[in-house]
Amino acid sequence: MITRSLSLLAAGILATLFAGTVLAQGEKVSSAVELARQADRLKPGQWVWAPQISPQGPLLVFVDLSKQLATVYRNGVRIGVSTVSTGKPGHETPTGVFTILQKDAKHRSSKYNNAPMPFQQRLTWDGVALHAGGLPGYPESHGCVHLPFAFAKALFETTGHATTVIIAGNAAHPVSTGSGDVLAPSDADVPDTGFWNPERSASGPVTIVMSRSDQALIVLRNGVEIGRSPIALDQGNDATHVLTLTEDADGQPAWVFAGVSGHEDEAGRVVDEATRNLVRIPREFHEQVVPILRPGTTLLVTQAPLRSGNPGTNLTVMSSSP
Repeated sequence: MITRSLSLLAAGILATLFAGTVLAQGEKVSSAVELARQADRLKPGQWVWAPQISPQGPLLVFVDLSKQLATVYRNGVRIGVSTVSTGKPGHETPTGVFTILQKDAKHRSSKYNNAPMPFQQRLTWDGVALHAGGLPGYPESHGCVHLPFAFAKALFETTGHATTVIIAGNAAHPVSTGSGDVLAPSDADVPDTGFWNPERSASGPVTIVMSRSDQALIVLRNGVEIGRSPIALDQGNDATHVLTLTEDADGQPAWVFAGVSGHEDEAGRVVDEATRNLVRIPREFHEQVVPILRPGTTLLVTQAPLRSGNPGTNLTVMSSSP
């Protein structure tokens, strides 16, 4: 009986430790997409993943050491944000511009007692990588960027070899987070007023972003801003909506809602005339945009402003050679 009791006690201790390990590696499901606008509200281990917002285009991962956040952009639009844990004092995560050199979903460390590093994406040959790991709410790794397990898996399935990863900031000097802008930094020479300049990017996936707070619309093609216009957009709510351009049974273009995190119930609903009438766009600008729209074009409606600040300075370009 004593032996059995000890066995049960040991099993309970192991179960508790295992549960703690799982918890330490983050939430199992994405938070609502609105939380991506206010990243300071994400608790350690929380994340947002909404790839439907921009399903095509160049990918960029930006890790901010100061805020302990990783942000994923595709075609210039933010599709994910996650809390992270980076290098602790004495094992600081290096800053710079990296590319993903190697991917291994079941990697184990050759330096730290064969420790598991699920969904590892190597950034340097001396041991710095993105992977699932502990997330205590502060820097505690040996130099890697720890991600929530489920977020690490989703990111692993989305990136490719040579995807760009930027690491900037200073983990020893945290800063308050901003409003969580939707877009990667725009080029400095892009004017704030309306314009149409499609030659800036002649081909590639098209994403349209409408901002309620700015009452403005921008058009991105292959991650480059090619157009901007003031609009009148209903401000009755601050929810994020994502739509995809498709064709109806008669071959006519139709906008259909995508079910992003927090708005799964919208998936597949066709935009009706009443909803379309809530948006007013200058006729000339509308006529310029229509010819470049194709099935698969995405439209993001957000409360967030269109521009974000410079995410980091004095970055070093790291060599990818072994």
